[in-house]
Amino acid sequence: MKRSSKERQNEVQQALSRLMELCPDKQPVVGIVLGSGLGMVADQIADPTVIPYDKIPGFPRSAVKGHAGRLVVGELQGVTVAAMQGRVHLYEGYSPDQAVLPVRALRQWGIRHFVITNAAGSIDANTLPGSLVLIKDHINMQGSNCLVGPNVESWGPRFPDMGKIYTPALRAEILEWADANDFVLREGIYGAMLGPGYETPAEIQMLRKAGVSVVGMSTVQEAMALRHMDTRIIGVSCVTNLASGIGVSPLSHDEVAKTAFEVAEKFARLIGEIITVFKKRLG
Repeated sequence: MKRSSKERQNEVQQALSRLMELCPDKQPVVGIVLGSGLGMVADQIADPTVIPYDKIPGFPRSAVKGHAGRLVVGELQGVTVAAMQGRVHLYEGYSPDQAVLPVRALRQWGIRHFVITNAAGSIDANTLPGSLVLIKDHINMQGSNCLVGPNVESWGPRFPDMGKIYTPALRAEILEWADANDFVLREGIYGAMLGPGYETPAEIQMLRKAGVSVVGMSTVQEAMALRHMDTRIIGVSCVTNLASGIGVSPLSHDEVAKTAFEVAEKFARLIGEIITVFKKRLG
């Protein structure tokens, strides 16, 4: 059912009002979206305020393993952050609007810098499980877009420019740090599929020819919503498996969770550096 721009805005405002009630003494300035099996970063947040999603109007909770379904607000790298431990996906039956309501509410809270993460499959046989990939662009193959429908003018323009959706200057600084510290970090294009079935070998070959490096089932809706709202964004994929037709092992969500756990320390180090880069622009 088509909803008005006022209805869309009111839903986000209700979530924001509740967040401010539950967390009156903290003002986060960095948002983190943690993908499948990557919620361990939130465990490092100091002085945490933990808010289950079911306490926040409009915040949907995923039934997928590896998504705790809670918001953690506190200090990380000397910065007040709001970390989403888990997200919902379109394949669970949620609309794009429902999927991006949490990041829209966090953006309305005043957060202008986000790092969006995901677990992904590699289309490059040389980018093995355990690798980290900085997203430089994406291809949306989900057949939907969170910006469809009446535009909320206070959020952004009807036709937003997506040419620099993952902030180039921030990416360059993070890559420079990685090079200087012998931290292996690749850069590539993320391909978003609807799911929940893993991609066929033919689909992977199509994506490879389109220049895609890693493939998953999330991230792009949140990125588009945040770019629409004039947000600085960094995207990170944690490679948890080789995509269909690239590797020989059957694909499973258990493999995704296992690899994400194994790369936890390296992943957390990168997130810490990204927040440090953000911090320079917050002062």
